[in-house]
Amino acid sequence: MFEFITDDEERGQVGIGTLIVFIAMVLVAAIAAGVLINTAGFLQSKSQETGQQSSKQVSDRLQEVVTTGTVDQTNNTVTAVNVTVTQAPGAGEIDLENVTITWVGPDGTFILNHENASTSVDDVFTTSVVKNAQGSPTVLNDPDDRFAINFDLSRDSDKPNLLTEGDEVTIKINTMAGATTTIRFTVPESLGQKQGIEL
Repeated sequence: MFEFITDDEERGQVGIGTLIVFIAMVLVAAIAAGVLINTAGFLQSKSQETGQQSSKQVSDRLQEVVTTGTVDQTNNTVTAVNVTVTQAPGAGEIDLENVTITWVGPDGTFILNHENASTSVDDVFTTSVVKNAQGSPTVLNDPDDRFAINFDLSRDSDKPNLLTEGDEVTIKINTMAGATTTIRFTVPESLGQKQGIEL
């Protein structure tokens, strides 16, 4: 009729309750640790990716070797500009087909893409190989590689115009990685009887 609980039974029930609480705490701690480890791994991979992108934006850029112009002696105007470029120190592989160029001249600003680029932009620039160890037609992948970026100028208002004596031009070359190279030059005050000039 009456059930008596001894001290041993009470201690056993308390022990089981404590064990359950302990197991619950261990499970919660394990779940929390798993979440923290996953979050730390995700943040580490994102920080590495961001660091690599930031590094490319700084290092994967072009370096100017020389800039020249072709002169029309009849009109004393510059009809073409050629910029010879190479990889900047520490730069990785750069494909000139993926480069975008902003031409800022006396007659306005023009956004230019490579002639082989799949864009709707009509204004283009061309490239030619000066020196290429790997034989690729548009890719700089060796510090000794040299390519000429060619701008054909015209009287068309939709394209970079012919340059005259004293004109100033700024060229900004943006690589696919987001790095920018800025080149500035001024046409000499006297073109004289020269067929070509260094700018």
